Amino acid sequence: MAPTVLITGASLGIGKATALLFARKGYDLVLTARHLDGLESVAQEVQSLGCPAPLTIPCDVTDSSQVDTLVEKALDRYGYIDVLINNAGRFAEGPVEQFSVDDWHQVIDLNLWGYIHTINALLPHFLQRKSGTIVNLSSIGGKVPTPYLVPYCTSKFAVTGLTEGLQAELKPKGIHVCGIYPNLIKSNFMEPAVFRGKDEQDIQARRDQLNTVLKNPAVEKPEDVANAIWDGVKNQKSEVLVGSANFSQGFYRLFPGFLQWASRQALKNKDQ
Repeated sequence: MAPTVLITGASLGIGKATALLFARKGYDLVLTARHLDGLESVAQEVQSLGCPAPLTIPCDVTDSSQVDTLVEKALDRYGYIDVLINNAGRFAEGPVEQFSVDDWHQVIDLNLWGYIHTINALLPHFLQRKSGTIVNLSSIGGKVPTPYLVPYCTSKFAVTGLTEGLQAELKPKGIHVCGIYPNLIKSNFMEPAVFRGKDEQDIQARRDQLNTVLKNPAVEKPEDVANAIWDGVKNQKSEVLVGSANFSQGFYRLFPGFLQWASRQALKNKDQ
C-alpha cells in the first residue's frame, strides 16, 4: 500500500511543489486549502504525472471543526495517514505599532493555530499506530528576530518552539517531527500577506520592495523547499534549513547586532 501524506496550503507555492514531489515519490495525497478551484488545478497536474487522483478537501485550518472533518474524511478514504505537512501560512511586514489586534490574529491564527489544529486532530491516529511524521514549515524568521516582521516572527518562533517541544515528547513514541526553515521564497505568498505602514504610500513601498527582492534569481524557489521537506521526511531529520537560511542563521550567531541594524535600515522605510 502506498504511504499517504496530508498537505495544508496545497493549492499554490510550497504546498503545490510539495504535492507534486510526493506524488512522484509514490505517495497518495490529501490536499487542502481554503479554495477548491486551486486544489483541483493541482490535482490535475498530479494526474498528468500518471499518479492517482489526490483527495482534495477545502478547509480553513483556523477553524478546528473544519480540520476535524478534514482528518475524518482523509482517514475514511485511506484508513491511515503517514505524514502531515503543515504549510498554510501568512506573511506580515510593517512597524509593529501599525498592526491591529485583528492583524495579529490573522497571522497567528493561521501560522500557529492552524498547525495546532491539524496536529491535535491527527495525533491520536499517530499515537495509536506508534508511527507518523509531522513536518512544520517554520521560517528563518523563527530563528532570527527581524525588525518590521514582529507578528510574523512571533508566529514562527512559536512554531519553532512547538516543533522542538513535540520532538522532545513524541520521538520515544515513534513519531518523527521535523522543522523546515526557509528564507524568502519566490512564490505567490504575497497575495494573502498583511502589509502595514505610516500611510498608503508606505504600505505600497513595502510591497514593491519585497517584490523587487523576490525577482532576484538567487532567491530560492518552492521546489527547493519541497526538496528540503522530502529530505527531512526520508532521512528523519529534526530540522532542515533551506539554502540561504543557513547563511542567515550563521551570520546572526556571529554578528547579531549588525544583522538587526542592517535589517532595520532595509525595512524601516518611512519609520523613524
